[in-house]
Amino acid sequence: MGASKTNLFTERQNRLAALAKALAHPARVAILEYLIQKGACVCGDIVEELPLSQSTISQHLKAMKDAGIIQGTIEGVHTCYCLNGQQCLEWKEAFGKLLDGVQCCC
Repeated sequence: MGASKTNLFTERQNRLAALAKALAHPARVAILEYLIQKGACVCGDIVEELPLSQSTISQHLKAMKDAGIIQGTIEGVHTCYCLNGQQCLEWKEAFGKLLDGVQCCC
């Protein structure tokens, strides 16, 4: 398998690509929307909201946490998840800059 050649791109481009990859599943977008709406919740809340098993939700939450999109705090036997506010602000700014020059031609 060939090298990914990520070193040929800027740090910003690599960060945006990592975020896009971490959100590149409709379940993760749904989880993100749910957390934006609710502010914070435990995995069980998301399981009740989405048509996926608890283990599948947990896998998606782990991927999102590893990417820095969300953070979790342990409360007894539960983990309370919320958006990583600082990262979200940075990504909002970065994607905004990326789309600043968009001109629709059609």
